[in-house]
Amino acid sequence: MKTPMTQLDDETVRSMAIGAVFSDFGGKINSLDFHRKDDLLVTASEDDSVRLYDIATAKLLKTTFHKKHGADRICFTHHPSSVICSSKYNLDATGAESLRYLSMYDNRCLRYFKGHKERIVSLCMSPVNDSFMSGSLDHTVRIWDLRVNACQGILHLRGRPTVAYDQQGLVFAVAMEGGAIKLFDSRSYDKGPFDTFLVGGDTAEVCDIKFSSDGKSMLLTTTNNNIYILDAYGGEKRCGYSLEPSPNVIIEATFTPDGQYVVSGSGDGNLHAWSINKRSEVACWNSHIGVPSCLKWAPRRAMFAAASSVLTFWIPNDSNAEPTRMDTEAGVEAEHPSQ
Repeated sequence: MKTPMTQLDDETVRSMAIGAVFSDFGGKINSLDFHRKDDLLVTASEDDSVRLYDIATAKLLKTTFHKKHGADRICFTHHPSSVICSSKYNLDATGAESLRYLSMYDNRCLRYFKGHKERIVSLCMSPVNDSFMSGSLDHTVRIWDLRVNACQGILHLRGRPTVAYDQQGLVFAVAMEGGAIKLFDSRSYDKGPFDTFLVGGDTAEVCDIKFSSDGKSMLLTTTNNNIYILDAYGGEKRCGYSLEPSPNVIIEATFTPDGQYVVSGSGDGNLHAWSINKRSEVACWNSHIGVPSCLKWAPRRAMFAAASSVLTFWIPNDSNAEPTRMDTEAGVEAEHPSQ
């Protein structure tokens, strides 16, 4: 699975194929995240598991179960064995324990973050410091610091809020009702947004935002399976694609690390790749796992992960070898009573 990141071209993207399969989940995978610097991937699943993988060797390193709170949205902190995980259960009117800071190394909850009163649908870590953001169906975005229990800031919004930091951590974007994207200065967000973009003609809610690694482009995915690439500075629409509908499944799209391509799932069970500069489709693959609800490209490798109730690693196909099927449990642990 060692496929270091080189400059991608159409031929390399077209050659992507499944290199490993993990099919022992007891339900849909709710979210996944790659570590920014280490060869690690973490998943959160409907079976209440959090699983850590080595992507260079395609091995499951550890599984922990969180029956009390569940495992919904997940993202790495800067430390390779620490993650932030949102809860599915026990979200009462006080917003108790809606987010947990977990150590995968010794299966401990390091801190609870209390405040959100409904399910968290968007979660992201600052690339430069200990700040992170969460967006919830309670119509708030909350800004947190890993070192402090208390919420550091709160934005009240209309609709389903979706959040993302740019790759430098200087700006964050918040999507809200009616397709509006508001940009905030991370250091002075209390002054309000410094810019607002509107995705013209599409009033569907934005369910995912990603910035390209060079900060020049922004990728939006909507609840009606349209994806848009916007200029991150002026908000102009560079290109847009409509995908097959996927009732009850929200799809995800991802930039390649060089910002030259976008890969997306679709309601017909296919995966699509487009060249942003050429504005044309480069590849279309059968996902082999139904409609993928999670899709991310690894930050430093020619590899992406796609997941439904099955997790697949995709790499450039340089042989006719069969994909590696990995179902062996490694380091399974039950949660501590406090989790």
